[in-house]
Amino acid sequence: MRVPGLIFCLLAFVAQPALAEAPLRYRTLEQQLSYLVAENPGNVGIAALDLKTGELVSVHGDEPFPMASTVKVAVAANYLAQVEVGRRSLDDRIGGRSARSLMEAMIIHSDNRATDILMRDLGGPATLQKWLTQQGIAGLRVDRNIATLLADRRDLRDVRDSSTPKAMVDLLKRIDSGAMLRPHSRNYLLDLMARCQTGRNRIRGLLPEGTLVQHKTGTLSGYTSDVGFITLPGGRRVAVALFARQGSNRPATIARAARAIFDGFTAVLRYPFQAASATASSYARPQ
Repeated sequence: MRVPGLIFCLLAFVAQPALAEAPLRYRTLEQQLSYLVAENPGNVGIAALDLKTGELVSVHGDEPFPMASTVKVAVAANYLAQVEVGRRSLDDRIGGRSARSLMEAMIIHSDNRATDILMRDLGGPATLQKWLTQQGIAGLRVDRNIATLLADRRDLRDVRDSSTPKAMVDLLKRIDSGAMLRPHSRNYLLDLMARCQTGRNRIRGLLPEGTLVQHKTGTLSGYTSDVGFITLPGGRRVAVALFARQGSNRPATIARAARAIFDGFTAVLRYPFQAASATASSYARPQ
């Protein structure tokens, strides 16, 4: 009869190192996400950032995870930045196709060949990495094109072509805020991400019908991810990065985490003082 309680205590112990980073009013959400991570085999990284207040909730937020196809957001942003300064155009023909069609294939359908054509036109992975560094992005690195990444021996702990959850939401924040792209380019990229056709069982999986999600997925053998923006009731937006390495039911874990983030941020926005008070009281109880 004592086994469930023991399991709960063990989960709390495992999750504990990830706690106490979020603002007080989001501690309950952070704890829920930590338990979700502890209950699932494998290794899960989560970051969720309120784009208005800058409040961040994360679990394993500083741990590097493979980016896989989520790197395509950075490729798109770099190309659009080049368009803004007149060095390139969406109407440019590259490899027999327009840059616009390549961009759509890359973000909407996760086309790897389209990605590598655009990346090569930009100057390759090293040039993309240099641009990201110039933009102040730390904790995210680009080392190979997609073809090379897929051809190399798979190591899900390889720090090449990786990002921490925090670094990914920082990239998303900078794109959304106008720090990296002008409004027209930003809106174009967000529209493509809203039309993403892959990974419907991830961030979108358990959210209420009609919720606006602008995202990009990533998939490797033994690895599943989804990153992007969730619009909450009332219009507040949250940037999220959800990485799941090894284990089973990775899409379901991502979907559950996304729903917890949606519910947690929505509850705090509706009842900010009650949420903070309840969280403070729960931490004040004797253990």
